[in-house]
Amino acid sequence: MFEGRQRAAVVVNAWSEPQDSCSEPQPLSDARRKRPASTPHLFAAVAAAANPPALSQGAKEMVEKCTKVGGPEEPICRGIFEIEKRSCDVVLTWSKLTWTAIEPESPAGIFSNRPKSLKVIINPYSHKKEAKQVYYEQVAPLFKLADIKTDITITEYEGHAFSALKECDIQEFDGVVCVGGDGTASEVAHTLLLRAQIDAGRDIDSNFTPVRAPLPLGIIPAGSTNVLAFSVHGLKHARTAAMHIIMGNLQEVDVCTFTSCNRLLQFGFSAMFGFGGRTLALAEKHRWMPPNQRMEFAVIKTLTNLKPEDCELLFLPAKNAHLVEQEGKRNENEMNAIEQHNDEDKWQSMEGHFLNISIMAIPCLCSMAPRGLAPNTRLDNGSMSLIVVRNSSRADFIKHLKRYGNLKNQFNFPFVETYTVQEVKIRSRIKYGLADETSEENADLHSCRSSVLSLKGSCPWNIDGDLMEEISEVHIKIYSQLITLYGKNIEECDDLTVKCSCL
Repeated sequence: MFEGRQRAAVVVNAWSEPQDSCSEPQPLSDARRKRPASTPHLFAAVAAAANPPALSQGAKEMVEKCTKVGGPEEPICRGIFEIEKRSCDVVLTWSKLTWTAIEPESPAGIFSNRPKSLKVIINPYSHKKEAKQVYYEQVAPLFKLADIKTDITITEYEGHAFSALKECDIQEFDGVVCVGGDGTASEVAHTLLLRAQIDAGRDIDSNFTPVRAPLPLGIIPAGSTNVLAFSVHGLKHARTAAMHIIMGNLQEVDVCTFTSCNRLLQFGFSAMFGFGGRTLALAEKHRWMPPNQRMEFAVIKTLTNLKPEDCELLFLPAKNAHLVEQEGKRNENEMNAIEQHNDEDKWQSMEGHFLNISIMAIPCLCSMAPRGLAPNTRLDNGSMSLIVVRNSSRADFIKHLKRYGNLKNQFNFPFVETYTVQEVKIRSRIKYGLADETSEENADLHSCRSSVLSLKGSCPWNIDGDLMEEISEVHIKIYSQLITLYGKNIEECDDLTVKCSCL
């Protein structure tokens, strides 16, 4: 049953009471605690087991009787107990009591990644301004019970989290925890990675290869959508997120770099250009409204004024990318791209009018998208999902959006194309102030001529819930397992059925 040495003995005191009175002992919550008061008989048996007395004829008969009833190896109870000042896994069966020393000594030590000191960033303005309450009522008591020291920063202005993490002695902590929504999580993740590049001497204004974040990041969800927390934990639940941190559960996660003209804009996990960007821009202009009402208003208003974006799109298919079955039907666009470039690093291109373009390195689960905005990608598979929605009627586009709120395939439309990619380049084909729009020189996607571009009317970008405007060209590249998050890999929440109330 166990590896390593075992010590076994017939237990006399275990049958000193009728079988019905035997109850399962409670495990120790702290290995340093002495014998638990709730299990005196079991510990008396353990103490006597080292030098068991000779059994009387009556005791022998009782042992034989109990063995016949329950079977010699059927466990009665099991738990972790302290024996001779060592933590042991103790198993009581009908015929014997066995125990095995736990290495390391403390049961808590089984989780070697458990943090002892954390830097905590709280955004008090997230969602309904409930982040402080969530932390102090639901999370802080658990950290205290786990004997985790915390250094807390409550942000007071935009960029405060960046300043706090940039200036602190990061070597003093075992991890970083952020309490807030997607914007807060994205800002903290970006800052951790940015600091890692600075400390490693990387030039972020060049074509650089980033180094990993130095510390794991824990995300306590306290926002409106919380797609990052949903993708890692499977639900929006502060105590669940806290327990992952306390137990040291770690999950490697892919991260994208968003650059323009070789200048790093942001580290992030997802981006939307077109409908997703315009909706966020409109919502930001109405921050005086309650969060839920603001987003619903922005969605409806953007749908009312729905218009496609004229842009050029280049993408590099992921190596060994597999085609995804979509309700028994393969995506022909993805099939053609992969077949033509199986073993070659060749860029694919398309241009035209698109209602929305999404690039996502994680599934982006949330309550309004139970299968995820990008259900065909994973947290750590080293590839991104590129979802292209070409121009269509408003009614068809709304049908596509509504599919996200149920378990039907949201990509099963003729105007929706999906690809598994490593890199993406998008350039908005806006009007130029000093040059001909159709000239070959300006059509070069790899050049960057911001000085001759008129950025009026350029489409905003939604990068992890952060708004970025007046960007004519963006290059997105994925880096495998660049950051570590506290949590576990969640595949799909197939049992969730949530309807979006705004459509």
